[in-house]
Amino acid sequence: MSSIILETRALTKAFKGFTAVSQVDLKVARGSIHALIGPNGAGKTTCFNLLTKFLEPSSGAILFNGQDITRERPAQIARRGVIRSFQISSVFPHLTVLENVRLGLQRRLGISYHFWRSEGALRSLHARAAALLAEVGLEDLAGELAVNLPYGRKRALEIATTLAMEPELMLLDEPTQGMGHEDVHLVAQLIKRVSAGRTVLMVEHNMGVVSAIADSITVLQRGAVLAEGPYAEVSANPQVMEAYMGTTEGRLQGAH
Repeated sequence: MSSIILETRALTKAFKGFTAVSQVDLKVARGSIHALIGPNGAGKTTCFNLLTKFLEPSSGAILFNGQDITRERPAQIARRGVIRSFQISSVFPHLTVLENVRLGLQRRLGISYHFWRSEGALRSLHARAAALLAEVGLEDLAGELAVNLPYGRKRALEIATTLAMEPELMLLDEPTQGMGHEDVHLVAQLIKRVSAGRTVLMVEHNMGVVSAIADSITVLQRGAVLAEGPYAEVSANPQVMEAYMGTTEGRLQGAH
């Protein structure tokens, strides 16, 4: 099997008179954490929307495991194992932590909306749900309503629910946005931990997180790839520093 799990070839999305993503060639290595970074308006979220088919590309190709998925629908992409965790926490607030994860397992098994299934039939999913909660450090909060969780723990629950879908490739959209320092550290370490044996592609503004956990980084500017490589190389690139509003290397390294 190829070491490249996801590849885009000249991926382009043009809106009326505006090209949001321009000729992007992206290669994500299997088993890596790959960060997509860039200034506001660089095209990062549009790129994610193209990969998950919430937007149709104007031109170019998307390959997953060597197969062209450019024309597939969002549900087909998800069934292949490309699962996206959204920028705004998307848990069910009035279900318990365990029930949220169990719902993710139900979706994977194709029984998502069978809420009338007996408790006994669903109990078989409890062990797997509990294991996923343990993986993200929420095992002691299984019976808590999701609405009562602190923000960082909600993101951990969202990651557990994403894991319930058995992703081969996890797409994380701004996983630490709006968090305090303690939560940022918690979620960054969580992503590092759950990435074992998986592939993660994330959009992230916090350069401290990127430098700590990303194996490879792609920098977008005005919809095009400006630089790509490991953090040490990318952060020292003069063009990248210039893209971050003419900042110094130190500013880029410390940006939040």
